[in-house]
Amino acid sequence: MKYESNRPIYLQVMDSLKQKMVSREIRPGDQLPSTRLLAVEYDINPNTAARVYKELEQEGICFTRRGEGTFVTDDPVLIKNIREEAALSITRRFIKDMKGLGYDMKEAIQKIQEEGEHYDSIKDRKAD
Repeated sequence: MKYESNRPIYLQVMDSLKQKMVSREIRPGDQLPSTRLLAVEYDINPNTAARVYKELEQEGICFTRRGEGTFVTDDPVLIKNIREEAALSITRRFIKDMKGLGYDMKEAIQKIQEEGEHYDSIKDRKAD
């Protein structure tokens, strides 16, 4: 994973794990890697990995069973909220970036529609 220099690494790792949860790469109830394995997987300090899990637990996204490990919540409402928060963040960043390029909302929406149609046509061709 490539890290942004303007954001703490633990937040970026948390976002990555949340993304895996909402995309169902990591499913509700799944066991997460140990702190040491997470550190290796993300090439981070074990203390940073421990902080990731501590913060995710405080948000209710995961929980630890003593002697068994750390697990993803099986609360579908919480996972849905994480998904909505991620979508909102992406949307806000997109709007800010498009306005920075001089696009108004109508033009930005038009770009989304055009690219969406292009994406769908490529995806349909790959399915054939």
